Amino acid sequence: MKKITVSCIFSLFLFSILTSPGISQTAEDIVAKMIKAQGGKAALEKIKDSTLTGTMEIIQMGMSGSLTYYQKEPNKMRMDMEFMGMAMTQAFDGETAWGVNPQTGGVEDMPEDQAKEMKRQSLGNDAVLHPEKYGITYAYKGKETIEGNEYYVLEQTFEDGFTMTLYIDTKSDLLYKSASKGTSIMGMEVDQEVFVSDYKEVEGLMIAHTMRIIQDGEEAITMTFTDVKFNSGLEDSLFKK
Repeated sequence: MKKITVSCIFSLFLFSILTSPGISQTAEDIVAKMIKAQGGKAALEKIKDSTLTGTMEIIQMGMSGSLTYYQKEPNKMRMDMEFMGMAMTQAFDGETAWGVNPQTGGVEDMPEDQAKEMKRQSLGNDAVLHPEKYGITYAYKGKETIEGNEYYVLEQTFEDGFTMTLYIDTKSDLLYKSASKGTSIMGMEVDQEVFVSDYKEVEGLMIAHTMRIIQDGEEAITMTFTDVKFNSGLEDSLFKK
């Protein structure tokens, strides 16, 4: 069974936790609008951990199963997935990225390229509110019209040089999609787009409940979240190898 690296998905989900419109054409103002539209700085600062449960469909393999995603501030994450009776886990404990091999049940460190991806995607709300602490910068690239709708375009650059392009709806100030080139998937670099939709309010925050992932132009994964909980008191041990 092929391993599927989906850690990038949640980071895109986390960045949908920004949002708000504006007249300004600077990256900083657009990010501030995103934060406001998502629920505001004060609401985001109260979130210490998040637990999302739902389903995942791996379209190219004709498989579907359950998904539970955990994130703890500022940089811990874990994903538990089950497909056809086989369990998979991917996690980052703040220092080490690891996973459970569904075929052997063994716990393994991730290869360096996947570990870098997990480190980026483990960043939570603190990185959204204080990107300078994590070496994250934004550049405003103007507006783009897609299927008749207008979007702000932001280029997000991480500390390791990896870049991601965010498309923010100019009407709602919510994230519409993110796009990246050279995303590491199973040791291969792919161009990836993640479309987020079905926003619902959860404890004062607008959260996308559906995500559709396109890899190299082909639909690869659909994720649907049915339950979102904050501040469950997740222990650090949950993320340890």
